[in-house]
Amino acid sequence: MATFILIPAYNAAATLPGVLTEVVSQTFPIIVVNDGSDDATENVAAGFPVTLLSHSANRGKGAALSTGFTWALEQNCTGIVTLDADGQHDPTAIAMLANAAIDGKYGILIASRFSQFDQMAGLRKIWNRFGVWCMRKRTGFEISDSQSGFRYYDASLLRGVALKKNGYDLEMEILMKAWRTGFSIGSIPVPARVADGRPTSHYRPVRDTWNICMTFLRYM
Repeated sequence: MATFILIPAYNAAATLPGVLTEVVSQTFPIIVVNDGSDDATENVAAGFPVTLLSHSANRGKGAALSTGFTWALEQNCTGIVTLDADGQHDPTAIAMLANAAIDGKYGILIASRFSQFDQMAGLRKIWNRFGVWCMRKRTGFEISDSQSGFRYYDASLLRGVALKKNGYDLEMEILMKAWRTGFSIGSIPVPARVADGRPTSHYRPVRDTWNICMTFLRYM
C-alpha cells in the first residue's frame, strides 16, 4: 500500500512533460487521467512511467479525479495526492504534504496559496477569500485555502463518500462531505509556482465559481 499521485489532464501537452519529470523523481506511483484531450496529452503521458487512464471525451476535472480515485482505491492505496497538469503546483512539496497529512491524521490536507491571494485577479481573488471565510463559519475548520487543487486525500475518506460532481465543484463536494462524515480538514502553506494560473487553466471564472458556490450552499 502507498500514497498515489493523481494528475487530471486536459489539453496539457505543453506543460505535462515538465510536471511529470518532477513528479516521477518523487518516487510515488503516479496516475494520469487524460480527460478526452484533443492534443498530444495522451501521447506525452504514455512516455512516462505512469498509469494512464483515458476518457474518450472531455467530462470535466471532477470526473477525471473520480476515475483516478476509483483506480487507486482498487490498488489499496492509503492516500492520494492530487495536483494539476499545468505546472502551477510545486511537485517537490508532495512528500511534505503527504507526511503532514498522515502525521496529523487528516482526511484532507490542502496545500494553501493564501500568501498569494493578492496576486490573483477578479473572481479568483474574491472567491478564494470568501470561500475560506464561508468554510470556517460553516465547519469550524481553520483552513486558509478552500480551492487549491493540490491536496492529500485519505483513502478511508474516499471510500466512505459517494461523489457526484463532474466539474471543479467536486473538490468542494469532497470538502463538505468530509466535514459531514467527521473527517478532519486542514491546510499548510505551500506557495504555488504560478499564483494566478489563468493562462493555462481551464477554469471558467463565472460558471465554475457559481457551481462551487451552489455545491457549498447545499450543505448550509
